[in-house]
Amino acid sequence: MRSPLFALCLALCPVVAAAAPTDVLQRAVTEHVQPGFDALARDAEALEQAAGATCDPADPELRAAFGTAWDDWIRISHLRFGPAEVDNRAFSLGLWPDARGFIPRTLQGLIDAEDPVIDDPAGFAEVSIAAHGFTALEFLLYDPQFAGAGDYGCRLLRRVAADIAATSAAIAADWRGPYAAAFLHPAPDAPYRSETEALGALYTAAMTGLQFTIEARLGRPMGEFDNPRPTRAEARRSGRSLRHVALSLEGTGRLALILAEEDPREAAALQAAYDRAVLTLGRLEDPALGEVADPMGRFRVEAAQQRIGDLREAVRAHVGGPLGLAEGFNSQDGD
Repeated sequence: MRSPLFALCLALCPVVAAAAPTDVLQRAVTEHVQPGFDALARDAEALEQAAGATCDPADPELRAAFGTAWDDWIRISHLRFGPAEVDNRAFSLGLWPDARGFIPRTLQGLIDAEDPVIDDPAGFAEVSIAAHGFTALEFLLYDPQFAGAGDYGCRLLRRVAADIAATSAAIAADWRGPYAAAFLHPAPDAPYRSETEALGALYTAAMTGLQFTIEARLGRPMGEFDNPRPTRAEARRSGRSLRHVALSLEGTGRLALILAEEDPREAAALQAAYDRAVLTLGRLEDPALGEVADPMGRFRVEAAQQRIGDLREAVRAHVGGPLGLAEGFNSQDGD
């Protein structure tokens, strides 16, 4: 837990100079969106190479490459509009929650049938989205159910890793291409007609990302007081559940503070709200959020959830209000 929380504290520094909306939009894209997807593309390629070198699920270098690339995705997983929406790319990278267990069933179905579709990148692109992305790869690397999948399991693992790399590269390329130019120069025939609409898309992304963390990343494993559901935690197999909460705060925080920079006072107040959330989150102890099953542990998780709820209201007050932005639809709302 120390690494993402420490990085968050370093990343969210007070803004000291006001900026025009055009400058804010430019900074959001060039300092948050583009670098985020570039890092994902780079590290996803490294993951593909690591899987090519070995398909041993317990190999430390393969697991480390997997963790680094997944970190990158979680930091920017709130950016689910534009290039991330094309061909359901965001869901292809991160299908979760999976309440009905489609992911393990789909993977097991491919293995049982030894379906040759995994040897064809274009064919695999048509396979159920449940067989794609980081959560599917987590099953293949960490779940005992898939430990004995043999040669076919090795090929499947490599195909999923390669597909993550291809999807990540496609999103990064789009954000460096015509879409970015159109996004930065709103016009009647562009994705957004005004700077306010474009800023609204970014604001919605930050707000929806925080809401997803409150309701899904923390709310799902919490369940009810007399019926906690720790096995519903995101990334519990790899022990990354709490890390994902911290990384999501890091990512939305970077974006929200760029959006707040027009008024240093608003930015300072927002920084303080993020600091409080980080401090409360740092009191949690179980990286897989298993402490929700213990009354005192549940109290700590509830406190973190409440603090992130307060943080979301702070983003509304210190970003949405001053910029005159209203939260719109985000594809993550459908998760």
